[in-house]
Amino acid sequence: MTSMKLGVHLPVAGRGASPAGIARVAEEAERIGLDSVWSWERLMRPTVPIAMGGPGGPVMEAPEDFATVYDPIETLTYVAARTSRIALGTSVLDALFQSPVILARRLATLDRFSGGRLIAGIGQGWMTQEFQAAGVSMSRRGAGFEEHLSAMRAVWGPDPVRFAGRYYRIPEADIGPKPVHPGGPTVVVGAASPQAIQRAGRLGLGLALVIFDWGTVQESIATFRAAAGAAGHEPDALPMMLQVNGSVTEDPVRQGSPLIGSTEQVAADLEKAARLGIGHVYWHFDDDPLRSLPLLAQLRPDRKPAGRPS
Repeated sequence: MTSMKLGVHLPVAGRGASPAGIARVAEEAERIGLDSVWSWERLMRPTVPIAMGGPGGPVMEAPEDFATVYDPIETLTYVAARTSRIALGTSVLDALFQSPVILARRLATLDRFSGGRLIAGIGQGWMTQEFQAAGVSMSRRGAGFEEHLSAMRAVWGPDPVRFAGRYYRIPEADIGPKPVHPGGPTVVVGAASPQAIQRAGRLGLGLALVIFDWGTVQESIATFRAAAGAAGHEPDALPMMLQVNGSVTEDPVRQGSPLIGSTEQVAADLEKAARLGIGHVYWHFDDDPLRSLPLLAQLRPDRKPAGRPS
């Protein structure tokens, strides 16, 4: 079996989402030896069709689950109190909807409550209606997102903190709590476009991709590593993760997407992912995660993870 770290999304969305259901999945994932559990962010379900993935994307009705999504940070803080070792990840938080000081302090607080188990997956956001509701212009994406990340890293650094940028300013001040580990938690950027992938590499942050096909993942990794190396970072030292939208199943699937299907099919794909330098894979299952957790356990039957999440 692979040495890949494995995780699962918590059931945080939809009418059936509940604190009890979230806790059950988190506790069971830890009991069977998985490495991580994940939450995600959605502010609303617009009643009109939306451009999925952002302007220019296919226009369709928003999924019903968008109407009810538990807040990712509060959810993981609750889960931190119900678990002891499993890593707690966001895939992803929409950073621009909060000021960098506020978001950095909230994440540091979660990191402290969990004993340093946070993996901060950060994205720009893409839904026009959410930017309107948050009172933020979509033009803040790109350069503004990069500056937001830099400002948060400053907040996580030594006191006194001071940051002066085009979009964000932090007067010199002591700001705490600080995260458990020096420099802050593991940060991975949720990215899809070449520009966003290059930005993550140039900043020396990790990369979180949603996998649909191997070709796109390979191109994304090459772009990421080239940008990281050109900026003076060591590409192999930066974490790369894959989110899989689909399930592990008892029976094989024909012509399925990567990392979906029987444990034998998924195990082979995990080896392929490892050869590409991926160190962590987590699933957003189509149905109740409790049904598929035993199958994930078969992929990693003996490992007991330890150390800082990555």
